[in-house]
Amino acid sequence: MDILAQAAGLVFQPYVLLVIFASACFGLFVGAIPGLTATMATALLVPITFFMDPVPAIAAIVTATAMAIFAGDIPGALLRMPGTPASAAYVEDAYRMTQDGRGDEALGAVLVFSSIGGIFGTIVLVTTAPALAEIALKFSSFEYFWLVLLGLSCAIFVSPSSVTRGMISLLIGLFAATIGIDNPAGQPRYTFGNVELLAGVQFIPAMIGLFAVSEVLRSIVYSKDRPSVDRSGKHTVFTRQWTNIRRYPIQMLRGSATGTAIGALPGAGADIAAWISYAVSKQFSRQKEKFGRGHVEGLVEAGASNNGAVSGAWIPALVFGIPGDSITAIVIGVLYVKGMNPGPTVFINDPQLIYAVFMVFFLANIIMLPLGWVAIKGASTLLSIPNRVLMPVILLFCIVGSFAINNSVFGVLLMLIFGVLGFIMEENDIPIAPAILGLVLGPMLEQNFITSMIKADGSFLAFFERPIAAGLGIFTIVVWSIPIILYLRRRWAGSAASPKEDLPQG
Repeated sequence: MDILAQAAGLVFQPYVLLVIFASACFGLFVGAIPGLTATMATALLVPITFFMDPVPAIAAIVTATAMAIFAGDIPGALLRMPGTPASAAYVEDAYRMTQDGRGDEALGAVLVFSSIGGIFGTIVLVTTAPALAEIALKFSSFEYFWLVLLGLSCAIFVSPSSVTRGMISLLIGLFAATIGIDNPAGQPRYTFGNVELLAGVQFIPAMIGLFAVSEVLRSIVYSKDRPSVDRSGKHTVFTRQWTNIRRYPIQMLRGSATGTAIGALPGAGADIAAWISYAVSKQFSRQKEKFGRGHVEGLVEAGASNNGAVSGAWIPALVFGIPGDSITAIVIGVLYVKGMNPGPTVFINDPQLIYAVFMVFFLANIIMLPLGWVAIKGASTLLSIPNRVLMPVILLFCIVGSFAINNSVFGVLLMLIFGVLGFIMEENDIPIAPAILGLVLGPMLEQNFITSMIKADGSFLAFFERPIAAGLGIFTIVVWSIPIILYLRRRWAGSAASPKEDLPQG
């Protein structure tokens, strides 16, 4: 109890609480701008944390990250421009709900279930961090290969149109991911002598182009009006969420657990967690035909998952000093600067600091509710702005976000190319989401496959020799087999019914 009291004394100080509040506002602002990710919010905070004590420094990063992940859903729901890669998984549903006048309900769902997922992940972090970290450390390139392959399989399930169109979109994303010199062989691929392309297709400009610029182009071509948000009070931000909690309790818990587990895997993170949870939600839903057309169920599960992953990523970071994602990689550097060397010894030497970090996690996810409500109400006014004013401003933000990645005009050019590509894809009913999935997971798939083949000396059987890898591999093959089995069953049922139809009547 003394340790808990010391930890509470470190957190509940006016200065620390003010830092948490200011970081929350900063995270909401950064996350709501397409192109400025939670990782960027963290990186921008690092120089400021040098002047802080350890607890407020970590509190600033934890709070800003949690808020930025949620805030990425706001432009996604209102303008179909996901602020973060994790938001891209369910942006279609959120945007369609806004078009139907249910924007408050969509944003309320991602707000409430992001908070629930974050609190769930924090409880797991507090209670089972060492045990989960041990399991996570058993993941080698073999296990990651199957996990990434399972994530790519989600392209079939997240695609609202046909499987063929989903596969075409996925292959476009995978092809874009092969461009550049960042591959196991270190050979330039499809660069055509362009120095800028050696670094490959940067994910953020490509995502901004596919989602945001294509939407700007569509508004120019069709001159369509912006959807209006229902302000009648019938569907406010919070009132519908109790109904969603009672209707989708399994999805809520499954998304929180999946996000926390995937977040605990080094290198996985909230992006993969959101995509996999959305695909799982659609696969097990009784109304899977509604996914991608304005259905809240996917928002519940994937929204809980992405913030659960934020907490889960801290498990290997705190217990073993291994970053779970790019954000915790930055945080580990800050911890070393502050003299809090992450690893098993920090639990023995500075337990009050660790418990203070846990308390900050709970605080960040709780204050997300009122601050998120304010952000939603403020952002909803965007939809009352005429297109001729709003679209140039959005395009300006897109250019700034794409330029800011590397301070290079090439990022802006990349954004425009992918914007035109996204517009053409959607004109031909080819979904964009699988292409994003291919861009995110393509490099990880190649890297882990080549590494595994080198370890196994070219033997494919090695992918099934480790227990966890074998389990993931068998599960992936089962997932692939389900559509084939269903197709064969329909054919057999059809061929069994045909002879009866041919029998003479009477």
